[in-house]
Amino acid sequence: MTSTLDNIVPLKIDKITVDELLVSDLKLIKLTDKVGLDNIITNKNIYRPQLALTGNLGFFNRNSVQVFGNTEIFYLNSLTKKKKIEAFKTLAHYKPPCIVITNGHKLEEELLDIARDEGIAVLATQYDTTKTTFILLEYLDDRFATQAVLHGSFVDVFGVGLLFVGKSGIGKSEIALDLVERGHRLVADDIILLTKKKEKIIMGTGTSVVQHHMEVRGLGFIDIRKMFGIRSVRFQKRLEIIVELVEYKHGEEYERVGLDEHPRKILDVEVSSVTLPIFPGKNITVIAEVIAINYLLRTYDSNPAWELSNRLQQELERKTKDPNMFRDMRYIKDFQGDTE
Repeated sequence: MTSTLDNIVPLKIDKITVDELLVSDLKLIKLTDKVGLDNIITNKNIYRPQLALTGNLGFFNRNSVQVFGNTEIFYLNSLTKKKKIEAFKTLAHYKPPCIVITNGHKLEEELLDIARDEGIAVLATQYDTTKTTFILLEYLDDRFATQAVLHGSFVDVFGVGLLFVGKSGIGKSEIALDLVERGHRLVADDIILLTKKKEKIIMGTGTSVVQHHMEVRGLGFIDIRKMFGIRSVRFQKRLEIIVELVEYKHGEEYERVGLDEHPRKILDVEVSSVTLPIFPGKNITVIAEVIAINYLLRTYDSNPAWELSNRLQQELERKTKDPNMFRDMRYIKDFQGDTE
């Protein structure tokens, strides 16, 4: 059976400009004005050029952002003016895209002139090196992350990110609308942008154009945020379960016990998945809530399917040992006078 998830095309950018770093949370100051802002960054890793400043360029990564922390600045300040210029020229000769100076440090005007001549952007931040490194890595990891576009409805149900997928017209938006009416939160409808984070996490969001609008067939577009309030939406959510809606076919095998999990790979990350057959009268909204709660139970080391399976196995083993043994099958032994 062909799935709507079988034709996902990964999207990935391979370069950004230095100018794009200015929108990060580092509050960067341009020490070389507009010089080098159009330089290209092709590596999401950052580099501390401690060895490069001493002339050891064996592992120098010229395509990365160069971070000057206390170590680099104190080393340069320990040199004579002539040696300092030579050391900086050695680094600048390889034309890295930019240099980010931390802790509010500055470079002498002679060194900034060298950077201008080589077309290197020099930026400064008041943050310490550790915080600067963390923010830069987070920002670059996000910009260079693998992405994908899916058609579906993405809803936060009890804190669990459920992505409803299926062929056009099967009822994804209507299920999402019903869940929102029951107090859950819409992340995005129709166009879902998925981003791979930290190798094992898939984050989902909507587009800046559609935002939290939803198309309901026969009604048109509605604004979920205005209609149900700010508590009915959220801007991003981790993808935790894929709910694939399919038309019910007589004779088709569907999961009934829940012992076997069938995760799907999205951007090379395994995500739990459930296939739900659709037929008239089936309350998919309630089932979606149960899917979310069941996921939470499994997350907190409680697997209802395995627990029931173990009890059944124990009962079978007892009856195998003593076929004549009768066990009280009621859940409670006494009704305690309750005749309701």
